[in-house]
Amino acid sequence: MAAALGFRWDGQKTRLFARTKKDSFNTASLIAFLKQLKRSVRGHKIILIWDHLPAHRSRAMSHCLWDQRAWLQIEWLPGYAPDLNPTEGVWNNIKSREMANLCPELMTEATHAFRRGLRRVGHTRRLPLSFLQHAGLSF
Repeated sequence: MAAALGFRWDGQKTRLFARTKKDSFNTASLIAFLKQLKRSVRGHKIILIWDHLPAHRSRAMSHCLWDQRAWLQIEWLPGYAPDLNPTEGVWNNIKSREMANLCPELMTEATHAFRRGLRRVGHTRRLPLSFLQHAGLSF
């Protein structure tokens, strides 16, 4: 799962950008995610707050980020700081609602429940903003 929460400068509009894939995200799949994100924001400049996942710091990613600097600014979180990462609120919220007490027999059941949670979070304005506020990054 890769996700980015988008917020307008005044907090009036929020958006959840999320992609799921069968296996783990790596540098190549995260670069593809950034390309999709760029298409979604249609030329607007954004600040991406990122943790220190190895795929975020690879040589190929560094080159990609340099090439995207006209629209993308990266701000790095400290080494281990999940409380400062607003997207952690997305995972925690879904785990406590759609995934709570879920005992699926098949992985597809868990995937469907998780995606339902993503849709629910993505269709609200206040919830993503609360994740930003909880991280201490509110407007």
